[in-house]
Amino acid sequence: MPTPTKGPRLGGGPAHERHMLANLAAALFTHKSIKTTEMRAKRLRPVAERLITFAKKGDLHNRRRALGIIGDKTVIHELFTVIAPQVELREGGYTRITKLGFRKGDNASMVQMELVLEPVTPKKKSSKASAKTAPKAAAEEPAAEETAAEGAPVADETATEEVATEDVAVGASADDAPADDAAETAEKK
Repeated sequence: MPTPTKGPRLGGGPAHERHMLANLAAALFTHKSIKTTEMRAKRLRPVAERLITFAKKGDLHNRRRALGIIGDKTVIHELFTVIAPQVELREGGYTRITKLGFRKGDNASMVQMELVLEPVTPKKKSSKASAKTAPKAAAEEPAAEETAAEGAPVADETATEEVATEDVAVGASADDAPADDAAETAEKK
């Protein structure tokens, strides 16, 4: 478990806190969402995320480590077989804490703690990363043209389009137009 914080424990001694956090984690894995106080949720988050990391590894040693924290085999089975595959691609942040307000009796800050089981969407690369990959992509294009040139003659389409637009802009004669049409039909073949 994570290093205990300084000051009073949640509900008594360190052993009681450890058992309480284990029970909260079991309830979280069973119900996928629990309502608790903010302090308990903040203390539970590292414990629950560590147990999910054990489950993602999935080997016998990590299953036994998780059983050492949560003694209930059914909860561990659900953690390893149901929850771990759902968060397999996620690299962290398996839990979400949402504030709900204050409890009526003692004005304690209440939160909803839930597992984040939505599929991960890959982030788009930033403009800096795309600028770095653009020269690499430009370097790969000539290599592709060389391999195509070995198999069959291929003309550059953009170059012929530019030449055609320049001829029209300059006022080319009618004799040049059939030559351009012949070049375009050769490219299509």
